[in-house]
Amino acid sequence: RLYQLSKAGKLCVPAMNVNDSVTKQKFDNLYCCRESILDGLKRTTDMMFGGKQVVVCGYGEVGKGCCAALKAMGSIVYVTEIDPICALQACMDGFRLVKLNEVIRQVDIVITCTGNKNVVTREHLDRMKNSCIVCNMGHSNTEIDVASLRTPELTWERVRSQVDHVIWPDGKRIVLLAEGRLLNLSCSTVPTFVLSITATTQALALIELYNAPEGRYKQDVYLLPKKMDEYVASLHLPTFDAHLTELTDEQAKYLGLNKNGPFKPNYYR
Repeated sequence: RLYQLSKAGKLCVPAMNVNDSVTKQKFDNLYCCRESILDGLKRTTDMMFGGKQVVVCGYGEVGKGCCAALKAMGSIVYVTEIDPICALQACMDGFRLVKLNEVIRQVDIVITCTGNKNVVTREHLDRMKNSCIVCNMGHSNTEIDVASLRTPELTWERVRSQVDHVIWPDGKRIVLLAEGRLLNLSCSTVPTFVLSITATTQALALIELYNAPEGRYKQDVYLLPKKMDEYVASLHLPTFDAHLTELTDEQAKYLGLNKNGPFKPNYYR
């Protein structure tokens, strides 16, 4: 949304895109979701994951984390994707790449991780099997068309906090978690260590914007420089008693790097 505002000339202030910083995307989105997807599902449904058929919509960092956790628990995981690169990654990681329509009748859990809208439509919801669990791990609450379920012929039954049964006239029901909002923020806790990495990245972005000389940042969207991402990572290494190797002068010269970083070009993901 910030990029769209900037392109339209409607952005009134400089903005830091922290979400796409390496220390946010590669950690919060991947490792946090790898742990919190199981936590959120367990707390709300007490379900068992072994042998369950799950479709994860989207194989970005969030989707990768969710799939890794579910696969490790013995679930049969399908993936949907629009991006051929992410799709190829899913295939190479051992997941079946499908269209949602192909598996919607047979899966036990549907998890959205795309950041898009109307990924799961009323038509999909109508075709789901009885007791299918539907939840969202992507941005905002736009991925599941929850509004289409608020119609007179469907009955809503609140089972417990953040868990609704939506019941069709023939008795079929789906289990909707957090009314389509973010599952891990609504139904579980977020690991504090990952939160620390993200918060540090955000704090550095704020400090940078506050201390920047006049004119450095225009009314546009910026990413934190790689050096700051590396600094955030280095602050969190002592937790693991991790010992970084240092380049020799000769090695640094060979690679054309400063011994103190940054160690990767800005385009490196």
